[in-house]
Amino acid sequence: MSNGGSNQPRPTRNEQREAAREKARELREEQKKRERRNKVLIQGGVIVAVLAIAALVGTLIFNSVKPAGPGPANMASDGILLTGVDGTITATETPALAAGATSKPTVPDDSGTVANIVTYIDYLCPFCGQFEQTNSDSIRTMVESGAATLEVHPIALLTNKSAGTQYSLRAANAAACVADNSPDSFFDFNALLFENQPEETSPGLTNTEIKALAKEAGVGSLGAIEKCIDDTQFKKWVQDATTRALTEAVPNSDLESIKGTPTVLVNGKQYEGSLTDPAEFQSFVLQATGEAFSESTSTPTPTPTPAP
Repeated sequence: MSNGGSNQPRPTRNEQREAAREKARELREEQKKRERRNKVLIQGGVIVAVLAIAALVGTLIFNSVKPAGPGPANMASDGILLTGVDGTITATETPALAAGATSKPTVPDDSGTVANIVTYIDYLCPFCGQFEQTNSDSIRTMVESGAATLEVHPIALLTNKSAGTQYSLRAANAAACVADNSPDSFFDFNALLFENQPEETSPGLTNTEIKALAKEAGVGSLGAIEKCIDDTQFKKWVQDATTRALTEAVPNSDLESIKGTPTVLVNGKQYEGSLTDPAEFQSFVLQATGEAFSESTSTPTPTPTPAP
């Protein structure tokens, strides 16, 4: 008669202990496998995170030390050269100054019949404003008629004199933006900046106000110029050009460097007269041009031939 029990003999106490040990061993092995898998996954995640952070840091470092962009087109000398014919003022086109390159001095008209006028100006400088307001119209007439050329060098000496807005730098940058995108509008834009010149130590004009002046000057490529102004695209170039003006010899003159603004040269001779008397500056232009003409037309005295 069957009672449903097993016919297998009951495990001894030693067999039970051995089975328990085997089971514990298997559990330990399984736990070690899980720990190894988790370690691999954690290490992999850490590596990925480290690589991601390294890539981000590398990008930030690259962006912080990337080389400055080139300067504006048509200002290879750090200034823009304006000439005129038949009542129209046009800019002399030059390629953009590459990053880290040295400026290329303009070759002046040495015919002795043209006044080569060169100005170094800061758009916040009140003395520059006086000179420009006094002489802008007569200079325009001389350039339009072909009697003179005008080379304007915007520099930023008073960047820290505008209540923290860096107006000198922003205005010089805006001038570079116009030279780069609409060079034939430069004379009018330059004149408007001085007609609307803010007082020194004031915040100066906003970018919106500067862009409005560019539009009033009739610039082409207005959208590109507005973006250039907002981005301060030529900030580094303005800083470098200012440093060059203050530390290097002034081309086509005897000046060792620019000591202040305005610095005005006519055929290499520095004007040091009144900033508010137009007649005095016009007289200086005529004198400097006459001297240049005399030098260009003078001939050497013949050497006497000894008697036999």
